[in-house]
Amino acid sequence: MSKLNLSVAIGDYDRNRPLIDGAVQIDGVDPVFMKLYPEEIFFRAFRTEDFDICECSLSSFSVKTAAGDCPYVGVPAFVSRMFRHTSMFCRTDRIEKPQDLKGKKVGVPEYQLTANVWARAILEDDFGVKPSDIHWIRGGIEHAGRPEKITIKLPDGVRLDNAPEGKTISQLLADGEIDGFMAPRPPTITGKNIGWLFRDPVAAAKDYYKRTGIFPIMHLIGVRRTLAEKHPWLPGAVLKAFEQSKAAAMAHLWDTSATKVTLPFVEERVAEARELMGEDYWPYGVESNRKTLDTFLHHHHAQGLSSRRLKVEELFHPGTLESFKI
Repeated sequence: MSKLNLSVAIGDYDRNRPLIDGAVQIDGVDPVFMKLYPEEIFFRAFRTEDFDICECSLSSFSVKTAAGDCPYVGVPAFVSRMFRHTSMFCRTDRIEKPQDLKGKKVGVPEYQLTANVWARAILEDDFGVKPSDIHWIRGGIEHAGRPEKITIKLPDGVRLDNAPEGKTISQLLADGEIDGFMAPRPPTITGKNIGWLFRDPVAAAKDYYKRTGIFPIMHLIGVRRTLAEKHPWLPGAVLKAFEQSKAAAMAHLWDTSATKVTLPFVEERVAEARELMGEDYWPYGVESNRKTLDTFLHHHHAQGLSSRRLKVEELFHPGTLESFKI
């Protein structure tokens, strides 16, 4: 019996590598892997629907799901997670604490990016800084004129303007024309008076996790909806494979005979993460991530990005709501 020949577009992360290398197989699938940067995957997935299986932005996926026109069904393999305290930069000569951003200008490459949803959630929940308290300036990080991938309609009171023609938000921050910068990547122009909003972002993130238990989710895996309808077993097989791939990567990382990462003190950092967050500090599956997902969906709707308040289960194919583990 022949296998499905499917395209798979994902990032080149250690947790994906056993899949990419062929050490882990997707049941019933003969995959063609493409290792791409997230920006390219998301643009092609939601503009031209290029891939059969792909990494998806949680925010864009939620926008499309709420609108009822998402071309993919979700699989709760969260291949990208990150504490977003490191995504907020500022002019340190003007901004000393998050509350100082009220009434100020903050640059974003796209308003609806998942990283920015989480960053705004942190500002509002922990420091009382609402999206309407900031004047948002949209522009590219490296190249001027970046548009939103997904059409959005912001709530009344939220001001979003485009950067001046030919200007990036990195340049605006360096020139002092904006006061802050919020993005998944750092500004390309740094120097005096530019630094993290949270001067010690690791300490801030650890405190955030201790108080909330939330490890922010950035990306999930999507399976082309028409394929999932034709082959209802496929999303479950994809989840199983990504779970096995992550488990293999974690076992490899924890093997202390020789470091697997070109960086000193990796063993110590892994031990710290396990002590703070538990043995499985990067969980896949719905139930172990329900609070994190529910928090995101609350803020996503409140920030005007999803047309209705989604339930967690609406994001995922029914066959993936429970993980099968031996």
